[in-house]
Amino acid sequence: MTVDDESRSPARLIGVELDPDSIAHRGPDVEHERQIAIYDLLEENHFLPEGLDGGPWRLRLGLQENRLVFQIAHEVHEVQVTHVLSLTPLKRVIRDYFVVCETYYQAIRSASPMQIEAIDMGRRGLHDEGSQLLRDRLTGKITVDHDTARRLFTLICALRMKV
Repeated sequence: MTVDDESRSPARLIGVELDPDSIAHRGPDVEHERQIAIYDLLEENHFLPEGLDGGPWRLRLGLQENRLVFQIAHEVHEVQVTHVLSLTPLKRVIRDYFVVCETYYQAIRSASPMQIEAIDMGRRGLHDEGSQLLRDRLTGKITVDHDTARRLFTLICALRMKV
C-alpha cells in the first residue's frame, strides 16, 4: 500500500509492505486490523531513519530466523538500510496482546458494553506497552512518534510469530 503527497514532510513513510512469507493469517478480525493499521500509518506518520538523508521512505517488514527485519528504501525503491532486531524483548507483550485481542473479539459478540470496555482498556494498555518497547528498540536506528509506533506494533503482530 502506498500514498504520495509532495506537501508533507520527508520524514515519513509513503509505502508499507509486509513480507508475504512472514504474514500470519489469523482470521478476518486481525486481517481487518492490519489493513486499517497500514492505511492509518500511511495517512499520518513520523518515520526518520537515523543517519540517512532524503525521504520519504518505503518500509518492508518481515521476519528472518525469529528476528524482526525493517528494510528501508528511498521513495524510488533503492534500499538504503536494513535493521534486524531481536524479537525476544517483544515476545511477552505480543503473546499477552494476542490473548487479550482474542478475548476482545469474542466479547464484542456476546458481552455487555461494560465488559467490552474493560477488555478494550487492557488491550490498549498492552498495545501502548508494545509500542513503547518498539520505540525503545528503534532508538538510534529509526525515530518514530507514538502513533507511528502503535501502528507498527499492530503490523508486527500480524507477522507469523511463534510467541
